[in-house]
Amino acid sequence: QVQLAESGGGSVQSGGSLRLSCAASGYIGSRYSLGWFRQAPGKERTGVAAIASDGTSTYADFVKGRFTISQDNAKNTLYLQMNNLQVEDTAMYYCAAVPVLWSWQFLLRANIYRYWGQGTQVTVSS
Repeated sequence: QVQLAESGGGSVQSGGSLRLSCAASGYIGSRYSLGWFRQAPGKERTGVAAIASDGTSTYADFVKGRFTISQDNAKNTLYLQMNNLQVEDTAMYYCAAVPVLWSWQFLLRANIYRYWGQGTQVTVSS
């Protein structure tokens, strides 16, 4: 069983940066795919970035060049570095994990994930 807990959200000005963390209670460094998703009020949960167990990563077009997903296996923690934040990035951000060797082509689909964190709010003001 895996439990996930996000942290690092907050309120920033447009152009600012945040680093989100996702701590896992069980080892997620092997045979797991991991992802970051976001959801604004009244909107669908949307894939932001994901990383496979072999380190292959994929990003939504709207964050490419600004966000970076990474994993520290020693700390059993997933990260999302968010730079040049924009107002449209405002949302609740969730991390997720699934113990399946999914192809990177599927990792931004929310419905493949089994485990989810509680979310951390990111608010960007102009």
